[in-house]
Amino acid sequence: MKWDNSLLDMTSCRLCPRNCGADRTKRRGYCGEKAVLRCARAALHHWEEPCISGTRGSGTVFFSGCNLRCCFCQNYKISQEGTGKELSPENLADIFLRLQEQGAHNINLVTAGHFLPAVLKALELAKPRLHIPVVYNCGGYEKPEVIEILKDYVDIYLPDLKYFDPVLSARYSGAGDYFSVASRAIAAMISQTGNPVFDEEGLLKKGVIIRHMVLPGSRKDSSAILHWLKDNLPEGSFLLSLLSQYTPFYKSSQYPEINRRLTTYEYNKVLEEAISLGLTQGFMQEKSSAKEEYTPPFNLEGLE
Repeated sequence: MKWDNSLLDMTSCRLCPRNCGADRTKRRGYCGEKAVLRCARAALHHWEEPCISGTRGSGTVFFSGCNLRCCFCQNYKISQEGTGKELSPENLADIFLRLQEQGAHNINLVTAGHFLPAVLKALELAKPRLHIPVVYNCGGYEKPEVIEILKDYVDIYLPDLKYFDPVLSARYSGAGDYFSVASRAIAAMISQTGNPVFDEEGLLKKGVIIRHMVLPGSRKDSSAILHWLKDNLPEGSFLLSLLSQYTPFYKSSQYPEINRRLTTYEYNKVLEEAISLGLTQGFMQEKSSAKEEYTPPFNLEGLE
């Protein structure tokens, strides 16, 4: 299949809502990356939602760079600090197939959107022999037009819905328009996949899991997101993954109000509200998940 969509033109990049216009064949875009794709890890990952990780793990590929500037990013070494190895689409296709051979339940693309042309080519090359679902795992800050391009390649969407309040999203992620963008992208994902579909082992085959990580001191914002989900998305059209894993990483120390762990009380109040709204299809997270060891080592594993 050939792609002629202008969104895929890397000489004036408008792949993401930043619309930075960089000629990424020559210089880095807002995402911090040039056109040549780079990855930091490709391995079986056991710490996603149960219906993604299963018993054998998710075949997770972590891509370098990001279109957000989250001050608390757990993956900051690759999202902000440039860790990664250059790969060709052919290399990436081979990695997908190798992960499948290792028993991966799915191929999990983590923050891949800014490398879309190369990723699509890799998926096209692997497609004849790739028989497991493809997961698009992202920060939610995506264009609906990009989601449309992914229609024939992605089975499962795993977006964040980080903030409702533009003041918070501007302060912590440098994106005042985050909610207006992410809410439209998530609606497009759900429209594309339909309601979640599971196999006989309880693994997700198709659908959308919306992740929301509760931030310290931001219960009102979490509440606004829960009410939006209840009021604007069809019942049963998504799974909610409510995360308690916030850990003060990276530049969190510059923001005193979030330079601490989330309390059990804060998380439980948000969880109780989700239940009261009937948002019970999905996952909660044990507070023990707020540990640095749950962040994988970005040591170029699996990229040989």
